[in-house]
Amino acid sequence: MTKEKTSFTYKNSNISYTTNGKGSVVVLLHGFLENKEMWHDIVPLLATKNRVITIDLLGHGASDNLGYVHTMEEQATMIKALLKHLKLRRVTLVGHSLGGYISLAFAELFPETTKGIVLMNSTAQEDNLHKKANREHAIKIVKQNKDIFIKMAIPNLFSQESRTLFKDKIEKIKKEALHTSKQGVIASLEGMKIRKNSENTLKNIPKKLLIIGKKDPILDYDTLLRQAEKTNTPTAIFNRGHMSHIENLPELQHELLAFLK
Repeated sequence: MTKEKTSFTYKNSNISYTTNGKGSVVVLLHGFLENKEMWHDIVPLLATKNRVITIDLLGHGASDNLGYVHTMEEQATMIKALLKHLKLRRVTLVGHSLGGYISLAFAELFPETTKGIVLMNSTAQEDNLHKKANREHAIKIVKQNKDIFIKMAIPNLFSQESRTLFKDKIEKIKKEALHTSKQGVIASLEGMKIRKNSENTLKNIPKKLLIIGKKDPILDYDTLLRQAEKTNTPTAIFNRGHMSHIENLPELQHELLAFLK
């Protein structure tokens, strides 16, 4: 298996990525406050038959900030620039949470490049007024004390039982997330707050999958089921929370392998 960890420049900003394996191209996009390392239990499995690319999104991990608002479209355009840099034409995108919003923006902007999409604990709907207000509140907290916000936010992504079950992993994620810059956190919150509804985009993607956590504290289970029906999207339903790559790892590995076959 070929392994390469490297970076490229997008609009004078350094973007960190990895590429592993050979075959059909799969791009893995992490969630808010995460980085490309979240995929370490997924990459070796998928890279046996695919070329797997992981990216640190703008303002996350080892990638630079580009401004004070990182829109979903800007993130998607950065990914397209990376694919051009690597001379890659058609890709399948797997996006966790924020990564899912970006996958949909990518599919809308670059349909000819999009082979398929897996939305993992994500949604095609925009923020409602209540969620927009929550983002505003979060931005205020981050401005005052970024570390307190991160320490509060990470455990809230897990189902109640998982908070005990994966205590050590949650601590590790918190530790990594604390390296995210204040600007990076705020720019993502601003971008998510203004993202648009992508249900039509999702409906028009022929190969797709929506991974849902029954006890996801961030996304409402019934709302996601209705969305799947409305957009003709097949679903995979897991028992726990928002962090399927930790809470339901074997099931996630199985579903991704089946989807990519």
